[in-house]
Amino acid sequence: DVSFIRTERDGSVAILTLDDHIRRNALSLELCAELSAAMDDIESDPQVGAIVVTGTAPAFCAGADLTQLGDSRRDGLLAIYQGFLRVAASTLPTIAAVNGAAVGAGMNLALATDVRLAGRSARFDTRFLDLGIHPGGGHTWMLRRLVGSQAANAMVVFGERLDGNEAERIGLVWRCVPDDDLLAEAVAMAARAAGAPRELAVRARATISDMASIVDHA
Repeated sequence: DVSFIRTERDGSVAILTLDDHIRRNALSLELCAELSAAMDDIESDPQVGAIVVTGTAPAFCAGADLTQLGDSRRDGLLAIYQGFLRVAASTLPTIAAVNGAAVGAGMNLALATDVRLAGRSARFDTRFLDLGIHPGGGHTWMLRRLVGSQAANAMVVFGERLDGNEAERIGLVWRCVPDDDLLAEAVAMAARAAGAPRELAVRARATISDMASIVDHA
């Protein structure tokens, strides 16, 4: 069977990779179902203390696969949104290693993590209005929460697209690093969280994060 999610371990860090390079890791129904199942498996492993989410080059995630929406566009989108909402609901610390284009719902996947690191080749493009779709899945809420209303308007309403350096400048990502260093930096950062007692890290993260509120905005 074809699998669109690849998971591996680096010590106590789980690396979850979207692996559908033909569709540039677009969020299909199959990929999102696998993503949710993979998150369940990772969180059930007591040896895992943090998660890195990334994509198979050359993209991080090209957004929702709009060919799978079916007769009810809203129902199709909601089914696809369950993939990144599952990441947002994780109790473990999460980092996105954005290694290429993060478009539309693919940006939502990055926004759903606790921290984002970007490679120099990263591109952040909301694109919802270009597709005739109102930003969904908590996109505007998560983006405004991170970068403020001016930058959120610039990206969503005015169509500004950001590279990794620009994303770091406005606070969308924690750090922009050379592409070849991206995954190693993300794993090293995740390992520091995973090195703490798991329940302590989970509780500390919970006091900072209010991702539970995303359900009200999705």
